[in-house]
Amino acid sequence: MGYQDRGYYKPAGFGGFTFFPPIIKNLLIINAAVFVLGLLGKTILIGGIPVEDWIVRYFGLIPLGYSDVSFYPWQLITYQFIHGGFSHIFFNMFMLWMFGMELENLWGSSKFLFFYLLSGVGAGLLQLLGAPLIGEMTGPTIGASGAVYGVMIAFAMFFPDRYIYIYFLLPVKAKYLIAFLIVIEFLSVGEPSIVAHLAHIGGALTGFIFILLDRRNHFSFEFLQRWLSFGQRKTAKFRRPGSGFGNEKDAEEVKYYEIHNETKDDIDQDEIDRILDKISKSGYQNLSEREKKILFEASKK
Repeated sequence: MGYQDRGYYKPAGFGGFTFFPPIIKNLLIINAAVFVLGLLGKTILIGGIPVEDWIVRYFGLIPLGYSDVSFYPWQLITYQFIHGGFSHIFFNMFMLWMFGMELENLWGSSKFLFFYLLSGVGAGLLQLLGAPLIGEMTGPTIGASGAVYGVMIAFAMFFPDRYIYIYFLLPVKAKYLIAFLIVIEFLSVGEPSIVAHLAHIGGALTGFIFILLDRRNHFSFEFLQRWLSFGQRKTAKFRRPGSGFGNEKDAEEVKYYEIHNETKDDIDQDEIDRILDKISKSGYQNLSEREKKILFEASKK
């Protein structure tokens, strides 16, 4: 049984965890900002064309060989941040927050960001390459739905028995609800619709494959963590005053020793908080053996 199945922690807004971890928060802000820009762009014309249309033309995901508008490689990333209406962005961002916050707390910010964007890229590629094969004529694809489906499949794999309350009333286990939604997407492929079902499937498949490979190889994202400097500079924000611990490098340089050489009284709340901070930042897999043992002993209390 993995650590994530033991119920040792849940994001609760304290002790190193938060309802709005850094990447989730920034993704919400960026998507909202782009949406507002699109709304303002409805009334601003450039060359007789609304700015909103220019945004979609150059940053939405344009089908290959689509009329007079070209596909550009960066669109595989940028299309994920453009939405067509309030309900579109609201439900995508709500699902991202609901299913993504625990994944970011589990993996750390850098790994979650890579996974999220990769799921969106996989969604875009299947939409680009798959739609012509099934004779599906589509316009530009926009929205974070593909990436969100990757996040959803990851949640179902890590927390399969977690209950999701439909309309806040009907409890359904995550593995059943998300499996049902994926089946609906497969059955809907090829139907006349403005919904990019292939993109949803592509995001879910990409997320599924990534997790299978990660469980075998334990991917490291230290190179990306250096870019996310706020992850290191703001870690102290989550520490309780008087914790007495230095920076993350100091924590990583603590030498391994068996937990039974310490007395139980030596494992205080400050030590546990520091370890939880480290999980929030870089994921459980980056804990030292000593830190894992401390957390295990603490959980038995």
